[in-house]
Amino acid sequence: MTTPRSVVGRDPAGRGLCVEIAGGRIAGVGGAGQGAYLAPGLVDLQVNGYDGIDLNSGALMPDAVVALVGRMLDLGVTRFLPTLTTASEADLVAALRAIAAARRSSVLARHVIPFVHVEGPAISPLDGPRGAHPLAHVRPPDMAEFERWQAASDGLVGMVTLAAEAPGAPAYIAALHRRGVHVALGHSAASPEEIRLAVDSGARLSTHLGNGAAATLPRHPNFIWTQLAEDRLSASFIADGHHLPADTFKAMLRAKGLERAILVSDSVALGGLAPGRYRQRIGGDVELSEAGRISVAGTPYLAGAALPLVANIAIAIEMAGLTLAEAMALATTHPGRFAGGAGLLAPGASADLIRFDWQPGARRLDLIEVIVMGRVWQGTPW
Repeated sequence: MTTPRSVVGRDPAGRGLCVEIAGGRIAGVGGAGQGAYLAPGLVDLQVNGYDGIDLNSGALMPDAVVALVGRMLDLGVTRFLPTLTTASEADLVAALRAIAAARRSSVLARHVIPFVHVEGPAISPLDGPRGAHPLAHVRPPDMAEFERWQAASDGLVGMVTLAAEAPGAPAYIAALHRRGVHVALGHSAASPEEIRLAVDSGARLSTHLGNGAAATLPRHPNFIWTQLAEDRLSASFIADGHHLPADTFKAMLRAKGLERAILVSDSVALGGLAPGRYRQRIGGDVELSEAGRISVAGTPYLAGAALPLVANIAIAIEMAGLTLAEAMALATTHPGRFAGGAGLLAPGASADLIRFDWQPGARRLDLIEVIVMGRVWQGTPW
């Protein structure tokens, strides 16, 4: 039980804000306050790892998952989806078991990790759309395999990304949708008709739209235009300045509409590490630049994302001419709709907050304090 307290500051639009906390939840929200910015904790729907912790290492242990929870809280992320990418069923099941065990061992991990995002393995086998996912493990969607994932993880798989054109995708999407699982479209070379059928079947999100795609596409029609035009789909974007050019990102936000747009980090284990050359299990030899770009060594090709949401929010503001309030919504309330209603400042919601400074032109939010479940985060998971 936490001691009742008040947290004051300014909301991202600059208005005074006072949040009353009692019992780990928000008891009231008022308009009196000043000082640093005050906002809901960040919500990231796509985290593969960070600071040397790799969820897709093939040897994931529960203590590493708990440690990653701590790293995310250090970055102001109070809710995130551990994201497992295309791998053998044995590796996926082992990783799911480790995440489930971490949640059983830690109250904090159970709160910060609402469920797991499995990205693949039913994606396009083609070079380009497949990205860095290993071709050897790309396979059609299989409800029997999905049920084995759930059996291994206490039912933790709550989001699945797949290609709309995968064999049997509509029936698979409909079955997951009936079970309350969020279905996202990504790593695809689908036709517009296949995209529309997937949405009719229950798909509601586009995963890192504009990436996980062929380098060249028909001017029109193509699956990016269809996903931008489809009002039933929200879309996530990697706004790190590397995955999408500024003009592309700005135009995509305008087409999709801010209310249906979400920022994700898609961070991998190299995030937070020193610039240099590294060997990755997925992607091979890669180079991490000072600016946070991960590329296949000696090439211009991306091999993952390194920057956290506290950087992507600031970069999104610069690339698309957003206000701080608009950009913050893309990393709190909007992704929160896909994470159990997280990212809200409202009575009854979990008291997950961040206090921060930011000046126009800065490439990162300057975190002052992170509050999770009504408690100030001090670096030690419980």
